[in-house]
Amino acid sequence: MSTTTGRAAVPGGSQQIPPRGNPYSGKKKLRPKWGRIALLAGLAVLIIATIVGISLYGYAANLDGDLKRTDAFNGITGDRPGKSVEGAQNILLVGSDSRDPDAKEDTANAWRADTLILMHVPADHKSAQLISIPRDLWVVVPKSNGAACSDGSRAKINASFAFGGLPRAVHTVECLTDVKIDHVMAIDFGGFKEVTDALGGVDLKVDKTITSIHKPHRVFTKGMMHMNGEQALDWVRQRYQFPRGDFDRQRHQQEFLKALMEKATTSGTITNPGKLNDFLKAITAAVTVDNDFSLTDAATQFRDLRGNNLTFITSPNKGSETISGQSVVVSDRDKALALYKAVAADKMSDWMASNPTK
Repeated sequence: MSTTTGRAAVPGGSQQIPPRGNPYSGKKKLRPKWGRIALLAGLAVLIIATIVGISLYGYAANLDGDLKRTDAFNGITGDRPGKSVEGAQNILLVGSDSRDPDAKEDTANAWRADTLILMHVPADHKSAQLISIPRDLWVVVPKSNGAACSDGSRAKINASFAFGGLPRAVHTVECLTDVKIDHVMAIDFGGFKEVTDALGGVDLKVDKTITSIHKPHRVFTKGMMHMNGEQALDWVRQRYQFPRGDFDRQRHQQEFLKALMEKATTSGTITNPGKLNDFLKAITAAVTVDNDFSLTDAATQFRDLRGNNLTFITSPNKGSETISGQSVVVSDRDKALALYKAVAADKMSDWMASNPTK
């Protein structure tokens, strides 16, 4: 195992990180100022499966045809972890933003993806644990999609996308965690404005009164606020006004996901065909999945999932340090190793009993 809990040894050098944006364009892209809405990706699996699994299994087959597909495992050959527990599912949730509101016109449609969530669904399919992997986590990125985990260089984990797209990110996460990824789901966060609006908005708790750093510079007032899609997405991309920065933003993202989950299952969406159709169409329009992902299978497997049986976890880390002139997040090797061993062995109930969330 490496010092970042992966299976790769630690090479000495660092790869030259390509420009942000589309890594194949040859043009330097602006770094997006937002778009890492960490846990919204989980909604694509959980909400669709929950609602469809209740009474509309047949409808899932039609929605399957609406999902965009990609070969998320292209070129990943040897050095993959084995599947240790049949029935358990490990889904890599990837956040992207092709509609960054702060990007210049010529970069607004550039591909971006640097949010990683490992969602573990135990074999009994009665709960799910969503593990947020910080985008600045200092890891070994394999030099190619088919390279051994030990054959790579140190970089922030979000650089894996620039090095080799979605498959390289999958390979990097598998090397980091020693957990085999069964499916991959990528979300275009821009599409979640429509998802939120299809539910009639959500109620979110505002920690303190702040003014958004993004146009039109909305004011968010301390207390519970009802937010439409644009307001909610603006709220969950704020970080500079909070003492813990990205970690506070991550907590707000978790709260947003739970609010969407609860709203979808309690607001009459399920029993209103028009609302349900708008809601599910909005989700599928924002989702890209691997070639083998089946919505009908998800509807069957995840039908018992609700907001109250989701557990949100951040990959154990020691916080930020400066390495090679970069501000990076350093993994807590021992704690992360214990967490990912529990995921691989489908023993997360034991791990959570020993590591209660605050």
